[in-house]
Amino acid sequence: MNLHEAYMRYALREAQKAYEAEEVPVGAVIVYEGEIIARAHNQIRLLKDPTAHAEMIAITQAAAHLGNERLSGCCLYTTLEPCAMCVGAAVLGRIGTIVLGANDPKTGACGSVVELTRPGLFNHDIEIIRGIMEEESRALLQSFFAGRR
Repeated sequence: MNLHEAYMRYALREAQKAYEAEEVPVGAVIVYEGEIIARAHNQIRLLKDPTAHAEMIAITQAAAHLGNERLSGCCLYTTLEPCAMCVGAAVLGRIGTIVLGANDPKTGACGSVVELTRPGLFNHDIEIIRGIMEEESRALLQSFFAGRR
């Protein structure tokens, strides 16, 4: 198992927590200098907040942990390709890398629907690494939505 897979397993554990809470099962962790400094899962229904995406909550936690609004040197692991809101927060926070599991053909902002991480688009570029534990991430989402139909 490589390092990206090891951290993505933590994000998948968070996604499972969302699944069990009847939230769309997306999980995220943020790593800084080899340490997980934030972990979160979707809490939109619980908090009655459309911005309570796993990535947004994790970004807030990471900023609090570091005592800084700049998350330079941080890597965001997320089980589903982030939406425009979450990519925007990652850009503004200066996150260096986003590692994602499954692509999101409905709202993905790392190239699936829109490409907000294209180098040179903003004043901060983010490296994107795709497909880490993609099958596991997709299977959890498919199971969740199959149970809703």
